[in-house]
Amino acid sequence: MVPTLSGNILNEMSVLISIHPENPQERYVKQVIQILHSGGVIAYPTDSGYALGCAVGNKNGLEQIRRIRKLDKHHHFTLMIRDLSHVGEYAKLDNTSFRLMKKILPGAYTFILEGTRGVPNRLLHSKRKTIGLRISHHKVVQAILDGLNEPLMSVSLILGDTEFYNAWDVEDSVGNSVEIVIDAGHCPSEPTTVIDLSGEHAQVVRLGAGSVEFLN
Repeated sequence: MVPTLSGNILNEMSVLISIHPENPQERYVKQVIQILHSGGVIAYPTDSGYALGCAVGNKNGLEQIRRIRKLDKHHHFTLMIRDLSHVGEYAKLDNTSFRLMKKILPGAYTFILEGTRGVPNRLLHSKRKTIGLRISHHKVVQAILDGLNEPLMSVSLILGDTEFYNAWDVEDSVGNSVEIVIDAGHCPSEPTTVIDLSGEHAQVVRLGAGSVEFLN
């Protein structure tokens, strides 16, 4: 049974919420969105392991995530977006890059692109002014983004050399540092493929779950 969220919810211990991976329950998704709107940080499953997320405008949430991950100012943050319909609000891309992304998304890819003025500077790479973009096919992620109606500021949940693929390990490791841990079953254990589209040619930064045969 999931506790009802009320009052000063961000001062309570993290809540572990079980959400169906194929048919996310609306009432539980709304609780997650309530936390995000209240300035909270969530640990949530994706199609390539767990991630940490908060609302884009949440400065305190961003710093909270930096502390959990021990990140410096050069780390690439990622915007988890619902689809490509508003991608131009966050990233500069030409027609070739857009067609490439449209061909393979949603999926286990992270694309690095030059950010637009609509992206807060604190989310951009300090020197390159780039931002990561993801569109996950995980149905829980899609349900959250549908209700939130804006991107999630996101980073992969990695502590040292440890990545996370189930909610219980996440709860044990960061349960006191986030407001909600979402359990939707075991996550795929391979990371995203990272492709840099900020330059003249597409560059594979990390080969992961997503195939890059389309680049040949």
